[in-house]
Amino acid sequence: MNGIDLTVIWAGIIAFAVVVYVIMDGFDLGIGILFPNFKVGQDRDTAMNSIAPVWDGNETWLVLGGGGLLAAFPLAYAIILPALYAPLIAMLLGLVLRGVAFEFRWRDPSHRARWDFAFTAGSVIATFAQGVTLGALLQGITVEGRAYAGGWWEWLTPFSILTGFALLAGYALLGCCWLIWKTEGPLQRQCYSYAGRLGILLLLAIIAVSAATPFLEEEYYSRWLAYPGVLATAQIPLATLVVSVLFFRSLSKRQEAAPFFYALGLFGLCLVGLAVSMWPDVIPGRVTIWEAAAPYESQLFMLVGAAIMVPVILAYTAWAYWVFRGKVGSDGYH
Repeated sequence: MNGIDLTVIWAGIIAFAVVVYVIMDGFDLGIGILFPNFKVGQDRDTAMNSIAPVWDGNETWLVLGGGGLLAAFPLAYAIILPALYAPLIAMLLGLVLRGVAFEFRWRDPSHRARWDFAFTAGSVIATFAQGVTLGALLQGITVEGRAYAGGWWEWLTPFSILTGFALLAGYALLGCCWLIWKTEGPLQRQCYSYAGRLGILLLLAIIAVSAATPFLEEEYYSRWLAYPGVLATAQIPLATLVVSVLFFRSLSKRQEAAPFFYALGLFGLCLVGLAVSMWPDVIPGRVTIWEAAAPYESQLFMLVGAAIMVPVILAYTAWAYWVFRGKVGSDGYH
């Protein structure tokens, strides 16, 4: 396979895992964020049942993204992890709390109110920590030689807090749109009423993050605003405007599946914007994917495993979604 740039292929695999994770785990975290707003009893059980068959499988992609970063880009992993220990540990603890609450709210009905609170707390902590992690990576990490050289609190800035709240709004919107698609009756009507406001909140967050990003690094500014590149990058906010119009139009027509896919479209455009800012760096402005990459032989060995396992994961994920398609009710395990 000489002549094939395996580093680019591995960057694509990890980017794919992150995108799929955001798409699939975003909506079930969003349901956790919105959970206190749903009526105790039937509505909460229905919301739980809408994600019960798929939520833990969705997190497979987070494992693939993190494990792939360690194996394919060990230098980046060695720098990013100590720089972001606090938000990453908070994210993992939030996911654990959420997973435990998911099971125990059914098995321990006498304390269900506490488990419902734990489910929401875990979802909010995990989502906010993911947003903070993204913001901290985008704003830059202090690197000297081949090691992290910043302080314990370098990740905590107004920009990283902004991206944390932006992701809370985005995941809440995805969860809301998922419930519009998967439920009916009072819960669906409640989600229709929330989706418009969450959509406006997400657009305001996108505008704020987009306005701040070019001024974080000189390179970001030139990639986004320098002529003639601006003629290409300007298509991203224009596409965001078009998708936003389609999203609100689908809500006004009371369509059921379309709002979810248009919300995913907004997320997809945000990820395209992130790629424009970062490529070809794995640590923006500090380390490129080629500088951080594992040896060619290691990448080739791992690629054999990925070529087998990624299609298997895609197949069982697609099968699970197909089996549990359609509307859900409040009866059942969760």
